[in-house]
Amino acid sequence: MREALFIKKSRERWLKNQNNPPADADEMAKEFTQLVDDLAYAKTFYPTSKVTRYINSQASRIYLSIYKNRKEESNRLITFWKYDLPLTIRKHHRTVLFSFIVFVVFFGIGFFVSKQDEGVARSFFGDGYVDKTLDNIDKGNPFGIYESGNPVLSWLNLMIHNIRVSLMMFAAGIFAGIPSLYMLAQNAAMVGIFDQFFASKGLGLQFFLVVFVHGTLELTALIIAGAAGLILGKSFLFPGTVKRLSSFKQGAKDGVKIMIGLMPVFGLAAFFEGVITRLYNDISIFTTIITSLSVVFVIWYFVIYPIQLGRKRKVDLLEEDV
Repeated sequence: MREALFIKKSRERWLKNQNNPPADADEMAKEFTQLVDDLAYAKTFYPTSKVTRYINSQASRIYLSIYKNRKEESNRLITFWKYDLPLTIRKHHRTVLFSFIVFVVFFGIGFFVSKQDEGVARSFFGDGYVDKTLDNIDKGNPFGIYESGNPVLSWLNLMIHNIRVSLMMFAAGIFAGIPSLYMLAQNAAMVGIFDQFFASKGLGLQFFLVVFVHGTLELTALIIAGAAGLILGKSFLFPGTVKRLSSFKQGAKDGVKIMIGLMPVFGLAAFFEGVITRLYNDISIFTTIITSLSVVFVIWYFVIYPIQLGRKRKVDLLEEDV
């Protein structure tokens, strides 16, 4: 077989392995076996060719991954948080950015529409909630709604609710991502209306200082959950150079990985909302520190760290190929 034909027959599989290395142990073993066969053939007929060195580097990388996984079996959770999730986020950064833009746009729409018509807030939150909040404002405690209820029960109820909404947003992505976009836009508009409600009372700055104690993590996770739904829909609509079913499976796998990674974020956001936000009157410096740390964490873990990790991985792959 000519070298060009040999490369043409296996090129797609090699590139898929390089760009989306198998995570499942069985798939990894299967790919390793195929690469060993390719390497044996290449060494026999093209011993001095670049393609032989390329296949050898891929086989070596998978071999090391197999034994690294065996060695670090007990550290899978650490590996997931340190490498798997950030790299998956990095892989879909553009989709996450698009989800963020959609959120900001509809936040602005909600804010503007509510500014023109005060009745919008009542239609979204109900008369009871609005009247109670107005009463709290008159009493000088505008965010007193966060001080009601048992802290632990509030935490658990909020966590369950937020996780349920995020899972629905992700699962809805199977319908071309349109329902995910709708749910994301709806939640963004709601936050915009909520913000304008307080801003109209001269409490715009306080809104961010109080609500974003928990809102920084909660809204970030919501935006990324929307992105996970878009990833699911996009993988089926735009499979690229791979088969549509394979692309969909990979999109579903990436989406599930992201959703699993968001569960603790939703849990912590709910804890802040149920337990910490209510302290804004008594220990405002503490809630401000929590908000600041949350912002730093979001920017670092979901933006900066994935980029750094992605660049490092590219350098490692280039060094292996050389």
